[in-house]
Amino acid sequence: MENFSELVRLRRSMRKFTDEQLTPDEVTTLLKSALMAPSSKGKHAWHFVVVDDKEMLQTLAGVKTVGSDWLGGAPLAIVVVGDPAESDVWIEDASVATTILLYQAEDLGLGACWVQLRERFSPDGTPSDAIVRELLNIPEPLQPLAIVAVGHKGMERKPFNEDRLLWEKVHVDKF
Repeated sequence: MENFSELVRLRRSMRKFTDEQLTPDEVTTLLKSALMAPSSKGKHAWHFVVVDDKEMLQTLAGVKTVGSDWLGGAPLAIVVVGDPAESDVWIEDASVATTILLYQAEDLGLGACWVQLRERFSPDGTPSDAIVRELLNIPEPLQPLAIVAVGHKGMERKPFNEDRLLWEKVHVDKF
């Protein structure tokens, strides 16, 4: 990638992947980037659970009423988990790490998309984060925040159209 601005323009959510597996080097690069993400007071209030088991990916695809069914087609998922005991801003720290994963995937030429877990529910009304905690043996008080699916792109997406920028959402000096 030539520069970050180009990376931001090109990164689009990818929900279709080829069957090609990620290489160990690609997975390591993704995780290194997440581990280097900025965090409040250098607390690094996050953990990452790497999932490449097809059955588990299919199970994780059902943790939400909508917006996760495509997860079963991903070759890899990284569950981003925050630690409220480590930092009162664990949500922000884990969100930054999630964003870093999304951009690192694009920089590697891979596709990625995130699945929100916090404040979401399964079809039977069970909190999605509780389901993920149980499935992956995540101990309390750790909180699953998001799942980032990563794989080789299975479709083409046009770069972000800058004509759609919402400049009316920018305020200078005062709201």
